[in-house]
Amino acid sequence: MALQHGGNRFLDSMAAEQQEHDGVLPKRRLFEARHADLEITPMIDITFLLLIFFLVASHPDSQTAVDLPPARYGQGVSARSSTIITVAAPQGRGGAKVYLNDGKIGEPLPDDPEIRRREIRDYVDAGLQAGRSDVLIKAERKVLHRQVSEVATAAASVEGVQLYMAVLEEP
Repeated sequence: MALQHGGNRFLDSMAAEQQEHDGVLPKRRLFEARHADLEITPMIDITFLLLIFFLVASHPDSQTAVDLPPARYGQGVSARSSTIITVAAPQGRGGAKVYLNDGKIGEPLPDDPEIRRREIRDYVDAGLQAGRSDVLIKAERKVLHRQVSEVATAAASVEGVQLYMAVLEEP
């Protein structure tokens, strides 16, 4: 049994094998499925090396100070007609020190937040009863905004007052 093909080598070899086995072809795969293992270890190594490079090469400046221009449009607040609260930077560890007067005069308020809020409210209420509806909060430059905000929140809990903020210059 002779098969005629048009010069295709593959088909000619298949025809020759078919003639050898008397018409029964053995099973064989034309394309063997090989397990293609993709090595990703070098890619992970390169990724970590790039990450380390950028962490070491970058210089984040977390202590950058913001220089704000001086205020052009503001109203001056009279210290005589205001209730003044001073917020001083902490010495060492701990929170800011709060004084119920102009400057660091006397003892600061205790660090207990509830006692501090109550004493600030009482002080502002006493000033309002004396005719001082303006509350001026003076804070040193190194005091965190969160700490000034706690004092402002306690002072604003008294109805009928206006809050003003001031930053104390460093000596």
